[in-house]
Amino acid sequence: MKRLVFFIAVLFFSTSISYGQCDAAGKAAGCAPNPDSGYTLIKSFEVDGKGGAKEKIEYSYVFTKGTKYLVNVCGGAKTPDGVVVTLYDKYRNKVASNNVDGKVVPAISYPCSATGIYYITYTFVESKDYCGGSTIGFKRAG
Repeated sequence: MKRLVFFIAVLFFSTSISYGQCDAAGKAAGCAPNPDSGYTLIKSFEVDGKGGAKEKIEYSYVFTKGTKYLVNVCGGAKTPDGVVVTLYDKYRNKVASNNVDGKVVPAISYPCSATGIYYITYTFVESKDYCGGSTIGFKRAG
């Protein structure tokens, strides 16, 4: 019986997938808008692609008309490390992305023209760690 349990344990541990440590919460915490920008932090998101096993991570948030939103993305030390954020409106129409002409930039600014649920999706393009954090900040337009 001991041999059977030992065999099962060895089999289990040898077939399990091991991913590198992703400190998505730490990356999100370090991704807050600069206070001098005028944006107020309202939400942070953890973006853990499980070493490439997860191709897409999605969150939703209610945006308000007349408000300008800033979505920051932190992946590497000073770059998004291939973490692409795409913002969709309630009809799933793409309204903004940080993938601009094939270059992944660290933030997007979106002036909201219609109140409703918006979908925030994170994907990875040539990412090393498949790990990042993101924040949403807001300021009133006008």
